[in-house]
Amino acid sequence: MLKERPLMRRTCGLAPALLAVAFAGRALAAKLNDYPTATRADYVYACMKANGETRAVLDQCSCSIDVIASILPYDRYVTAETALSLAQVPGRFGAMFRTPEEPKAAVAELRRAQAEAEVRCF
Repeated sequence: MLKERPLMRRTCGLAPALLAVAFAGRALAAKLNDYPTATRADYVYACMKANGETRAVLDQCSCSIDVIASILPYDRYVTAETALSLAQVPGRFGAMFRTPEEPKAAVAELRRAQAEAEVRCF
């Protein structure tokens, strides 16, 4: 029994360190996975509509949104998607989203992330 106690002390000392690593891992995973599931599903659905509705395309489109999410924070993604959507509106209202620098920069970041996803996934 005396030999087991030092071993128990060493393993019990590891528990707080292991918990810290586990929590840090969860925090990192949450940060990397900050895109809501519905947003990811919406992207994959639109991607599949544009590229074909096969299992291979499903895998490629899923990979694509994962790459985009790893490059572009969710708030920038929302800004870019909103700007792209509202820029389609004709007239003065749409022009408000085609000319300012902030929407242009967000769209440019999204385009770069999409290009990287294209290279990695397709």
